[in-house]
Amino acid sequence: MELTAENTSLQQNYRLEFLGKGSEYFSIVIVNWLLTLVTLGLYYPWARAKKLRYIYGNVSLNNERFHFSGTGKEMFIGFIKLMVFYAIILGAFYYLYLQSSLIIAIIILYVGLLGIIPLAIHGAFRYRMSRTTYRGIRFGYRGEREKLVKYFFKWLILTAFTLGIYVFWMEMNLRRYIYGNIRYGDVEFDNESEGFEYFILNLKGYLLTILTLGIYSFWWYRDIFNYFVNTMSMRRGEQKIRCHSTATGIGFLRLLVGNFFIIVFTLGLGKAWADVRLYKFILDNIKLEGNINLDEIQQTEDEYLDAFGEDAMDFFDIDLA
Repeated sequence: MELTAENTSLQQNYRLEFLGKGSEYFSIVIVNWLLTLVTLGLYYPWARAKKLRYIYGNVSLNNERFHFSGTGKEMFIGFIKLMVFYAIILGAFYYLYLQSSLIIAIIILYVGLLGIIPLAIHGAFRYRMSRTTYRGIRFGYRGEREKLVKYFFKWLILTAFTLGIYVFWMEMNLRRYIYGNIRYGDVEFDNESEGFEYFILNLKGYLLTILTLGIYSFWWYRDIFNYFVNTMSMRRGEQKIRCHSTATGIGFLRLLVGNFFIIVFTLGLGKAWADVRLYKFILDNIKLEGNINLDEIQQTEDEYLDAFGEDAMDFFDIDLA
């Protein structure tokens, strides 16, 4: 797609695609599942690494693919660290419980489990970004672990005091902090999402979904997706790229209903095809407009090999995509 920039000499073509196929992805998923089953779960880190390499390796920008270099060994070490951390929390809980300190035991358990979340987010983004490259240039994450933990518990307390209402602000605060600290070489990412806008968007979606007996839910998905995409941008000095979504409610209806029937009528075996349809839908509906010259981007980021956060985010099903 030809894009117009302020300086026509800097016009760029940006085309995102997902090139994976359901049959290829299914062969990876089924082998991963069998090996994980045979090894009583020990193969899981290698399975996850293989899955991520396939997904990232089939994301294309301007006909050049991304690359994920994370390994099963790194993720296995991260998984062991996670299990040790988890065992310490449970051990402390049961010890205090047996000492008849039930209230303290519960506090330790909840604080420990909640504390894993910011650690997982920080570690996962730092690991996954550093192991992802495009055209030989690494991504990176420059957030500070201590600062994120402090922010997380501050926002969590505000959420509790507002009986959950502040959760919309909390989620957008997290997005702004995390995505504002992502780098691709010397390109900086930015996020402009706001809690109040997100709250109104969800309030509207919730009410209209009830009034339409669930039909508006697909447009609610569209609104959330569009908001997440449209608030993202990248800059390199005076150069900039803005993200724009073209997703529609009808598009989400076809995607989600279609995926539902694919999974149901194949007794779950079609999930690989459903996932590929989802990845294609996402990238087909993200348009990039701007004037950053991809040929001038310089390497600035270092590798980071600790996969603790990656395993923790997966284990606790934390998703900030």
